[in-house]
Amino acid sequence: MTETPALSMRPLDWAMLLLLSVLWGGSFLFVGLAVVDFQAFTIAFLRVVIGAAVLCAVLVSMRLKMPTKPGIWGAFFVMGALNGAVPFSLIAWGQSHIASGLASILIAVTPLFAVVVAHFATTDERVTFNRVTGVFAGFLGVVVLIGPEVLGGIHTDLLAQLAIVLAAAMYALASVYGRRFAKLEIPPLVVATGQVSASTILLLPIVLLVDKPWQLAPPSVVSWIAIGCLGVLSSGIAYLLYFRILASAGATNLMLVNFLVPVTAIAAGIIVLNEVLLAQHIAGMLLIAIGLMLMDGRVVAKIKALM
Repeated sequence: MTETPALSMRPLDWAMLLLLSVLWGGSFLFVGLAVVDFQAFTIAFLRVVIGAAVLCAVLVSMRLKMPTKPGIWGAFFVMGALNGAVPFSLIAWGQSHIASGLASILIAVTPLFAVVVAHFATTDERVTFNRVTGVFAGFLGVVVLIGPEVLGGIHTDLLAQLAIVLAAAMYALASVYGRRFAKLEIPPLVVATGQVSASTILLLPIVLLVDKPWQLAPPSVVSWIAIGCLGVLSSGIAYLLYFRILASAGATNLMLVNFLVPVTAIAAGIIVLNEVLLAQHIAGMLLIAIGLMLMDGRVVAKIKALM
């Protein structure tokens, strides 16, 4: 079965996907700076509350209004749990026990879940040979990109690893669940604002009960700047892009961002930290590129047409 034209990736979709990968890839740097003074759940909460404030300001400036129907807000809270509060909490706890490199590999299984969930939950994103092959090629590329050394802890802290995998499953479910907002003709900005606001409300009691931030020393200016970047760039703008891509390109194509994030993280390390580009990085990025082309399908179709 072939991909429906409505869910093919247009140049604008690819541009938004690349920008989203940069914003989420940069979040690793911001979290690394903020974690010096803030605890994990507090970082997650501040990230979404600042993101919600930014999106609300944009919403007001564009004279858009939030829906008032309880059913829609119920969907916002489901989306906020699946795409924010639950995975943010699972990842925060998981990364306290395993290396961030291993966590990145585990979270990259999101497209695998997305392909399966979309196949059973939608009528226009069925599993195809190209999709499955592309997903596995992309996942292999992520493993090669990060390097085999992070696999040394694959048999330790099993519960932490399962927490990261469960977070990936939550993201996949969210990508499919979120399609309902496009069918309701709710603007992506409104959906993003509703979801991040719901995530804020859901995370607040976790922060108060677990982190107790009032007991900590005053954070540094650098940590506050990092938190601001997380909220404005990696949450506010990022989720606006997320829902625009979801509405125009579908759940499975959106999950390609999980393959691109490690690439942008490596690039940031080379540019900002003067890290060296290794052969494994080149090989990994080539595999990811192959996976992206297979899942998009257009390059394969053109090759077949020429044969």
